[in-house]
Amino acid sequence: MITIKSNREIQKIAESGAVLAGALKEVQTLIKPGVSTWDIEMFVRTYIQSHGAVPADLGFDGYKFATTISVNDEVAHTIPRKRTLLKEGDVVKVDTTVNLNGFMSDACVSYGVGTVAPEIQRLMDVTKKATYLGIDQAVIGNRIGDIGAAIQQYAEVENHFGVVRDLIGHGIQPTMHEAPDVPAYGTAGRGLRLKEGMTITIEPMINIGTWEITDRYDQEDDWTDYVSADGSASAQYEHTIAITKDGPKILTSYDPEFDAKYLL
Repeated sequence: MITIKSNREIQKIAESGAVLAGALKEVQTLIKPGVSTWDIEMFVRTYIQSHGAVPADLGFDGYKFATTISVNDEVAHTIPRKRTLLKEGDVVKVDTTVNLNGFMSDACVSYGVGTVAPEIQRLMDVTKKATYLGIDQAVIGNRIGDIGAAIQQYAEVENHFGVVRDLIGHGIQPTMHEAPDVPAYGTAGRGLRLKEGMTITIEPMINIGTWEITDRYDQEDDWTDYVSADGSASAQYEHTIAITKDGPKILTSYDPEFDAKYLL
């Protein structure tokens, strides 16, 4: 079931998104060699709670953390750890979800640690642009496939990177994961038609090499995450989007100047 949101509900999601965006913007100040992913976890958790919100991932299906923090070939769902220290040249993805007074928002940012190799910078640049090309397709009357096709055309056809197929975006609100599924790949003109009042996440995960990923089990933590099948680096950006009569609106903007045309 897809829930159509009122303007008031969309504004409430945007208020939740502002807390999330503030946390991810401030995380940039922590990103340096020697910082642990656990340090980032505690910063994000404290920031969200200090702004009167709840880290929605914390406790979700028994999950023990407010974030997932994935480094280099780790594609997604990696838990924060004290023993995982950032190194010069890493690419680190910080993903979190916020619940503010019952309204959900979800976003992810990729950060380069210190000076990154040109190919890592290109990966981040391409992934971010692909995210916005997907957002541009999130308009009334378009179809889900239009979003994925735009991302895939730019990332795979034009830049020869791999768009992950097994992990996708989704609807959001009233819970963290709602219908519809929002793949970062697809065929233009296919899939569910987009309607005013839908709220979704657009979150391409893009690898330098193959699009394929594999499960990785950590016995010490009894946890399974996902890594690129060929060991190549991966990047991700994600925003929560509202589909409105005035076009797609980003509800998790951490760069209002860059996102000016997408703001409510």
